Amino acid sequence: MRASSKGKKTIVISSNYAWTVYNFRMPLIRRLKSEGYRVAVLTQFDGYEKKIAAEVDDIKPLFISRKGVNPLVDVLTILNFVEYFLRFKPDVLLSFTIKPVIYGSIASRLTNVKSIVTITGLGTTFISNTWITKVVRALYRFALSSVSSIFFQNDDDKYIFVNQQLIDSQVCRLTPGSGLDLDKFSYTEPRDTTDMVFLLIARMLWDKGIAEFVDAAGVIKERYPNTRFQLLGPLGVENRTSIPRSKMAEWQKDGIIEYLGETNNVASYIETACCVVLPSYREGTSRVLLEAAAVGRPIIATDVPGCREVVTDGITGFLCEARNSFSLSKKMELMLKLSFEKRCMMGVRGREKVENEFNQDIVCDQYIEAIKGSNIKNK
Repeated sequence: MRASSKGKKTIVISSNYAWTVYNFRMPLIRRLKSEGYRVAVLTQFDGYEKKIAAEVDDIKPLFISRKGVNPLVDVLTILNFVEYFLRFKPDVLLSFTIKPVIYGSIASRLTNVKSIVTITGLGTTFISNTWITKVVRALYRFALSSVSSIFFQNDDDKYIFVNQQLIDSQVCRLTPGSGLDLDKFSYTEPRDTTDMVFLLIARMLWDKGIAEFVDAAGVIKERYPNTRFQLLGPLGVENRTSIPRSKMAEWQKDGIIEYLGETNNVASYIETACCVVLPSYREGTSRVLLEAAAVGRPIIATDVPGCREVVTDGITGFLCEARNSFSLSKKMELMLKLSFEKRCMMGVRGREKVENEFNQDIVCDQYIEAIKGSNIKNK
């Protein structure tokens, strides 16, 4: 790809996996292309790169490891970024997820490339308080010291970064998550059934509140035996808090939950559910909850950053305490006791909230504004 030729400016988008780019960043990529920018993508290849390649000017594999912090490996990631920046000569880097944000911003600093980053969530690193936490905070402080803009998906994450002096508050912006395609996740009428289905969609990590969901399911099934509890999402992912396959098999053997595996069609599973549950310990802005609300399903989620912004308690769903299966089971029972009409109304109001606050067009407008505000103007 010949970058920045004939007046066109080049934007590089980087995220940890091609899957995340394809599922979360394609609306932004299409918007950038329609505005006349060249777009290149740097990411780990996982099978989705071919779909992305059809819509961008270039896509290259990024050398990156998700297994904690390894100085030697992470230096290679920075050098990989530098190599691509020297080749593409981009005008702006838009980076998402922790390592592309940190190491992409360091490489941008070394090559004089404008950097706009998005903190999509703080994850395990900020939930716990270990030596890795201290290292990551130091890396954030160094990497983000020269960026043009920093997007946060909730006020709580922004407060932590500012309060811990990791960033300059002057470059902070807020965005309502990644934005949602309301045509892809269209409203559907729920089924009036006595067999309620509670669905949890997430990577199978302890930090997503999977254990609390299973414990609460056990309590509810004793009182309401026809109620079903389903888990949907990747198992055995590369993460320190990944749930072992043996534990999932044990839960299934006990007859508490149904593990549905992975899917590329989340909407179809949401449509068959009566309620979507996410007892996560922390999120950026939960994509799953936005999708559930857009389809018109009531939600039960924890009262934590990234969840509480999506759920209006008592109106579009219920909020429960984090790490508390008893609190979760009480809200599940409350949902079961609602009439079908009241659950439908919750779904309708959830759809309205997503339309008004989380439309993908709102998010794309914000990024275009940030790019132009970095003195990068397309001809």
